[in-house]
Amino acid sequence: MKVILFGATGMVGQGVLRECLLDDRVEQVLAVGRTPVGRADPKLTEIVRGDLFDLSEVQDRFTGYDACFYCLGVSSAGMPEAEYRRLTYDLTLAAASTMIKASPAITFVYVSGQGTDSSERGRVRWARVKGATENALRELQPGGYAFRPGVIQPLHGARSKTPLYALIYRIAGPLFPLLRRFAPGVITTTEAMGRAMVAVAEHGYPSPVLENRDINAAAE
Repeated sequence: MKVILFGATGMVGQGVLRECLLDDRVEQVLAVGRTPVGRADPKLTEIVRGDLFDLSEVQDRFTGYDACFYCLGVSSAGMPEAEYRRLTYDLTLAAASTMIKASPAITFVYVSGQGTDSSERGRVRWARVKGATENALRELQPGGYAFRPGVIQPLHGARSKTPLYALIYRIAGPLFPLLRRFAPGVITTTEAMGRAMVAVAEHGYPSPVLENRDINAAAE
């Protein structure tokens, strides 16, 4: 399959890119982002643009792809709600619309988050915005999927670009094996995220929303 990947330089995106490049089922990966991925591979090509809201100039490059893995995201901490919504809801829908116009049969996989509020009426801001994004994507393309990971263990050198998160992951590192053993439903890994996305794009999944347990099951 041919895959488009948004957010390949983020922690989740790094893991997804690694698994796509290792998987024989994936023949080509087109990484789309604001900065270069920083690695070379025969399967990998890139589109680097400062403004990802308008991809019309390069829309023809998205033709003929089978799946889009949207791993681009920002933290809501300290960010005004309007700006968070612009970078989460507006940007995701703009990208998805372009992908679907170029490749109508594409499977769009969106990385959301555990606790996302599909009702869009809860008190937690980020959960409302993520819920609205999931709902809008489902209307735009009913055959897409939302991944809702909780705790994600970074593997194989994947690192968060947010300094605070990177510090938390470094401190919490020794706890990850215990969580995976005794509370597998609350933790997944960057490796599992990538494997699950490829599997879901190829075979589908019974539910359009995948929580941690679903992600881990699909990765197997």
